Amino acid sequence: MKVILLENVRKIGSIGEIIDVKRGFARNYLIAQKKALFASKENIKEVEKIKSDLNKKDQNKKNEAKIIEDKLKNKQYEIKKLSTENKELYGSVKPTEISKILKEAENVNINPSMIQPTKEIKSLGSFEVNLNLHSEIQSRITIKVVPQEENL
Repeated sequence: MKVILLENVRKIGSIGEIIDVKRGFARNYLIAQKKALFASKENIKEVEKIKSDLNKKDQNKKNEAKIIEDKLKNKQYEIKKLSTENKELYGSVKPTEISKILKEAENVNINPSMIQPTKEIKSLGSFEVNLNLHSEIQSRITIKVVPQEENL
C-alpha cells in the first residue's frame, strides 16, 4: 500500500516521501497515528502544499526532543520494588513506570512507546534504557532497581 509520510519516521522515511508499506502497518499504525496519508492524487497535491508547515512542526518537535535529551542524558533514576531473596523482582519494571518516574523527577512527558529497555528489567541492579525522543534523536538513561523495605 502506498502512503505519503506526514512526519519523519525512523527507519522508514521523511516528510512528503511516498513509500510502499504493508496494508496493516499503514492502516493500524501510520494512518491511525496521523503519521501518513493514503497516497491518492489529491493527498499528494495536499501534502506538497503543506510540506513547509510539516517541516516546521517537525523542526519544533526536534528542538523539544533536543531539550529533553540534554535534560536526561546519562542520568540515573532509582525505582524501589519488592524482591525475593535471590534479587528477583515480583513482576518487572515496565516503560509506563519509567515514564511516571521521569514525569515526577524531571517534569518531562515521555510516551511509554518511546521507552525501550535494552533488556527486560526483572531483577535488582542497574539497567540501560534507550529513549527514542525523535526520529533523529535518541538518548540513554540508567534505571537502578533497589529493594523496597517491607513493613513487618
